Amino acid sequence: MIDLKSFIFNPFQENTYLLINDKGLCFIIDPGCYFINERKALQEALSQKGISPVRLLNTHCHLDHIFGNKLIHDLFNLKPWIHLLEQPVLDRSPQAGQMYHVPFEPSPNPAGYLTDKEDIRLGEDVLKVILAPGHSPGSVCFYCEKQQLLIGGDVLFRESIGRTDLPGGDFKTLETSIRERLYTLPDEVVVYPGHGLKTTIGYEKKHNPFVKG
Repeated sequence: MIDLKSFIFNPFQENTYLLINDKGLCFIIDPGCYFINERKALQEALSQKGISPVRLLNTHCHLDHIFGNKLIHDLFNLKPWIHLLEQPVLDRSPQAGQMYHVPFEPSPNPAGYLTDKEDIRLGEDVLKVILAPGHSPGSVCFYCEKQQLLIGGDVLFRESIGRTDLPGGDFKTLETSIRERLYTLPDEVVVYPGHGLKTTIGYEKKHNPFVKG
């Protein structure tokens, strides 16, 4: 059974997630902590007795989702896992930080690359990797079928979608990803997005003005 903890971090109001199983093993997803108090908050949560971070995952590599990658590496010797198509986005992230006037410590290079439909295990719990490009070239979501939850990154938001005007973004590609990779999941699946409030697949199929079900 996975326990999900979330934080809202950095000037872009990004959602960072911790997935913790009943043995205390923890996946860290998109650590966006930027300010000192945010870094301390995440460190305190991960330092609680019984919690053992075992993997750092990035849904994609836009700077607001990787601000804390270096911190996690320094604390736990974990490097990020990303999709191969996100490597150029990761490589450009220091320049993006300068452009947005939010310089940060560059992320370590990946420990390895995630593949579409791959199963990654947190103890006895399984997350399936879903490749869903369009917001960025190698955006992925993490789906736990047993608990009907989806860590969606910046693919699908409550009544919205990820922006497609950044390098590597494309609306038609994102629309196809949502229709063919996410809207085919059960309506009851709860979507935990990279920004904003959680939603469900069923709700978005009925109410999302950008991609109707």
